Amino acid sequence: MENNLSQLWNTCLGVIESQLTKATFTTWFKNTGINKEEEGIIYVSVPNEFVREWLMTKYQKLILKTIVENAPHIRAVEFIISRLTTPAPVNENNLFSSSTTEHPSTLPLQNLYINRDDNLNPRYTFDTFIVGPFNELACASAQGVVKRLQNAYNPLFIYGSSGLGKTHLIQAVGNEIKKLYPDKKVLYTSLEKFMNEYVSSVQNNRQQSFQDKYCKFDVLIMDDIQFISGKEGTQNALFHIFNVLYEQNKNIIFSSDKHPNHIIGLEDRLKTRFNAGMTIDIQEPDLESRMAIIKEKSTHQEFPLEPEVLAYIASVVTGSIREIEGVLNLISMHSGMRQKAISLSEIKLLIKNSVKPKRVISIDSVVKMVSDYYNLDEQVIYEKTRRKEIVRARQIIMFVLREDFNESYPSIGAKLGGKDHTTVIHSYEKIKGELVSDPHLMKELEDIRILFK
Repeated sequence: MENNLSQLWNTCLGVIESQLTKATFTTWFKNTGINKEEEGIIYVSVPNEFVREWLMTKYQKLILKTIVENAPHIRAVEFIISRLTTPAPVNENNLFSSSTTEHPSTLPLQNLYINRDDNLNPRYTFDTFIVGPFNELACASAQGVVKRLQNAYNPLFIYGSSGLGKTHLIQAVGNEIKKLYPDKKVLYTSLEKFMNEYVSSVQNNRQQSFQDKYCKFDVLIMDDIQFISGKEGTQNALFHIFNVLYEQNKNIIFSSDKHPNHIIGLEDRLKTRFNAGMTIDIQEPDLESRMAIIKEKSTHQEFPLEPEVLAYIASVVTGSIREIEGVLNLISMHSGMRQKAISLSEIKLLIKNSVKPKRVISIDSVVKMVSDYYNLDEQVIYEKTRRKEIVRARQIIMFVLREDFNESYPSIGAKLGGKDHTTVIHSYEKIKGELVSDPHLMKELEDIRILFK
């Protein structure tokens, strides 16, 4: 049996090697091998926690696909930290120290499985979700669904840019409901999977079975709903399933990268239903939140980061949580290769290509561009006046400075006629709220943003 597993892994490594660069393959697949097979699950041994996490995040689909092509009865692959008695014969240019100490996995294997019945990842819980000002309202809304299951706002629609933790949050709802209400049937799925199943049901004339499957659940959680854009048949199928679940007081949760009103090609009847419950966004994390995220995630690294390094990363990596994780993974990989923490100067050099250049523009330039767009004298923006068209232009300037250039509220207020920061916050929130329902304002903002490019 061991010889068969070893042969299977060597065959798979040959296929995987052909799809990766030499350095990448050597870095991540050195000293790996199949430990055992149980009930259709292959357990791959890896040398340390960092490699386990990286393979699980980046290459699990490729590994599973390659294994299944050679052993069709396999249904899943898991990674365990274990020293191999006979390492797989991979290129000897090993970038990791062979003296790395191995430890058994800290999580029971059964806690690493994605449940095949509900598709939920048990690692996505409220306990592991980092909360800050940028997502606290979305988190509170998600927890509110669990606490008031039968009387919750329905549906819960969470939207925001990619990499901000939407999938984690909506799956946390499912996992918490499973824990507190074991009798409830929960399903997490992506819009893509839902659509593929729908197309298959049409091709096989099994639309009723398809609808019955989804209507049996007490909680339906659907990710990346924005991909339903323009899919007429899928929209019709979801519309009918939504109605059945809603009428039976069952909970529905969606995530999207944009507000339902901004999903192009989405039917009005679905827009009204998506907006019927609680629609709330997750924004990019502010500096304090980025510091907290980096500090928490860096605690899992073999070589802890110094406070000055944490502060530097938080100041320059201003995008999504996924971008932060990518930078930390890059630092961890280089620390692992050298078997020591790397200095701040080395980190600056290492991540310079991973950091998006900051958009730099003066407040006066923004005032001039927006004033010109609305055919106003730029000087009137700084004056104390309640003329409607000037107040409106000033509010848009405040919104753009905060949203696009991350200017602080006090700084914006000081430059625009000495306004109090609370006035700036009010203006920002007002424009942000109106953008949800005012396509004309959205078009104006798009035109203005083109001027900055």
